[in-house]
Formats: sequence, structure tokens, C-alpha cells
Amino acid sequence: RLTEQHQEINNLMQRKNAVEEKKACLKNEFSTLNQKFKDKSQEVKDTEECAQKKEEQNRLVIKNLEEENRGLNTCCADLLSDLEKLRKQEAQWKMEKSGSDAIIKNLKTDLAEAREQVKVLHSICSNLSSQIAVKQEELFQKNCDVIKAK
Repeated sequence: RLTEQHQEINNLMQRKNAVEEKKACLKNEFSTLNQKFKDKSQEVKDTEECAQKKEEQNRLVIKNLEEENRGLNTCCADLLSDLEKLRKQEAQWKMEKSGSDAIIKNLKTDLAEAREQVKVLHSICSNLSSQIAVKQEELFQKNCDVIKAK
């Protein structure tokens, strides 16, 4: 009976050692898994922080782009307003130029008519000068005749 008990004790001791080895192995495995869990948790935390930073950066970029867009929209509105003013001014200048062109055309016509009148008057003047010369010659002859008659 004692040997059976020794045998049973040995078996229990072997089982105990096996259980303790299994326990140590499981403890190591748990420790390894726990470390992996901590590492992954830190990685997730770091990733979340990085994502939050990226999100904040993106918000700032969007805010800056929206401000820049507002500025560009204002600039575009000002340029469109300036363009409209210039178009109105151009239309006014075209009307003024059209009026000036009409005045110039009329002045050219008047000038051509005046030149024609000057030619006519010059011709009349030449004729009158010739007639005066003839009349002066006649007058001179008559004076001579009067002197001879006296």
C-alpha cells in the first residue's frame, strides 16, 4: 500500500510539475500576449492621435482655403464690377467717337465746299481783276483823249 501511495504521490508530483510547466508556459504566453496587447493599444492610441492631428490640420487647411476663396470671390466681384464700369465707359466713348466722327465728316464736307467756293470766288476775283484792268486801260485812253481834246 505504501508503494502505491508513493507511486500515486510520484504521479501527482509529475502531474503537478506538468501543470506548473503548463502554467509557466501559459503565464509566458499570457505575458507575451499582454505585451502585444499593450503594444497594439499604444499603436492604436498613437494612430488615433495622428489621425486627430491630421484632422485638425485638414480643418485648418480647409479654413484657410475657405478664407482664401472668400478673398478671391471678393477680388472677382471687384474685377467684374471694374469690367462692367469699363464696358460702360467703352460704350460711352464709342458714342462720343461716333459723334466726333460725324462732326469730322461734316467739317470735311464743309471744308470741301469752302474750298470749292474759294475756287469760284478766286475765279470771279480773277475775272473782276481782268475787267478792272480793261476798264483802267479804257479810262486811261479816255483821259488821254480828254487831254488831247483840251
